[in-house]
Amino acid sequence: MRIAFVHDWLNNLGGAERVLVELHKIFPDAPIYVLFSNKKFVREFLPDAEIRASSLQKIPLINRLYKYLFFLMPPAIESFDLSGFDIVISSSVIFSKGLVLKPKTKHICYCYSPTRFLWDRHAEYENRGVLAGLSRHLLRIWDRQASDRVDKFIAISEHVQSRIKKYYGKESQIIYPPISPTSYPTRRVGHEKSVDNSEYYLIVSRLFPHKNIDIAIDAFNKLGYELVIIGDGPAKNNLKKKAGKNIKILGYKKDEEVGNYYRNCKAFIMPQEEDFGLTPLEAMSFGKPVLALRKGGALETVAENITGEFFDDPIPEALADGVRRLNKNYKNYNPLIIRKWAEKFSRDRFRKEMLKLVNEICG
Repeated sequence: MRIAFVHDWLNNLGGAERVLVELHKIFPDAPIYVLFSNKKFVREFLPDAEIRASSLQKIPLINRLYKYLFFLMPPAIESFDLSGFDIVISSSVIFSKGLVLKPKTKHICYCYSPTRFLWDRHAEYENRGVLAGLSRHLLRIWDRQASDRVDKFIAISEHVQSRIKKYYGKESQIIYPPISPTSYPTRRVGHEKSVDNSEYYLIVSRLFPHKNIDIAIDAFNKLGYELVIIGDGPAKNNLKKKAGKNIKILGYKKDEEVGNYYRNCKAFIMPQEEDFGLTPLEAMSFGKPVLALRKGGALETVAENITGEFFDDPIPEALADGVRRLNKNYKNYNPLIIRKWAEKFSRDRFRKEMLKLVNEICG
């Protein structure tokens, strides 16, 4: 059984890249085809993988300029020769689903989400000029047609499953992404009876405007509680200007350090809508309760009053009220129950479900 992976690009570490690392562990001999890759990233996270890049790799500064070269990516994905493989698993952020394969080669698409800036968030980009609008229109046509080339869609959540059905008209199977990346020393967590040993609240997120980190900062500025934010992104400088003395924005941290912040925080805050959301589950794997926006994948990963609380509107007042309710209920959270809940999303479970799927496809 000859298997290959296809991933859009390997440039920085996000949820999709963490999943790809886990897929590589399941099938370590499978080569990984990408549009382009960052050598430093590959050395750190996929040192033993065989990476096969498209011709886009030859473009100088491709790792910085790729956002302006989207029009080159559909033909680059379609150019891959995968005729020697029985199964191709695309880890698809945007383009990887568009592979052109021979009939005998089965295509499994592990879909993180139908491309948001083309579909449900397209209105946010409407005022960026006629040429940009035309480009998105053409890319939307290609994206929809590309979905017809997939033999089996895998959704990361019920939320994504409904979007695959709406925008691509396809049925899909759910296999939740795995938590507990290798570097998180989750098993060293003790068997403490309570979680009232820390005072700061924690956010781990890339710092983009749609992540709603500004809402959390506004809320904690008024509450006065200590908030630690780990992550980097284009909104970082603006968020630092907004943050009070009780809020620390630490930027990027390696997994070992992030694990220690999970272990020692009082609770985890997720102010944004996510298609799935690995970070709250990572916090739960350390026995920590979560406050999350009542939307998207959090509805499947947070158990209200058991592993955390929800707030209903992405505004500072609602988030602050959620923090007060979480504190009021704090002594009722059981770290052992919270960690047990997180185990449902383990790497072992992911491995078993992926192996079962591949065996079924091979028939």
